[in-house]
Amino acid sequence: MAKARYYGTGRRKKSIARVYLVPGTGNITINKRSIDEYLGMETLKVIVRQPLTATETADKFDVLVNVRGGGFTGQAGAIRHGIARALLQADPEYRPILKKAGYLTRDPRMKERKKYGLKAARRAPQFSKR
Repeated sequence: MAKARYYGTGRRKKSIARVYLVPGTGNITINKRSIDEYLGMETLKVIVRQPLTATETADKFDVLVNVRGGGFTGQAGAIRHGIARALLQADPEYRPILKKAGYLTRDPRMKERKKYGLKAARRAPQFSKR
């Protein structure tokens, strides 16, 4: 029989993460590189591991991630969202824990579009009386 493989899609800002959970020892691979190699800041690594630590499954699953779009912070948020969704597929009992921590909620904050007549979304051209 084939090994169990749980899938979850995570999104944050412009980033989309496709996350696979495979029974293993706790290795996290992002875009075929280790988490330490891919994410520089320690805070981002903590964000990625949050759902696993909340459910105490950090050493039960290997995490394989394919992420694209956005910056590192958005990607870390997308990976966290994807891991949480994949954990639900692995065991629906984790739902109350993940829901209470807020890992299942898709963060709706996006970049605001630029408006005509302005330099950015809200930044107006410099004003001068004379």
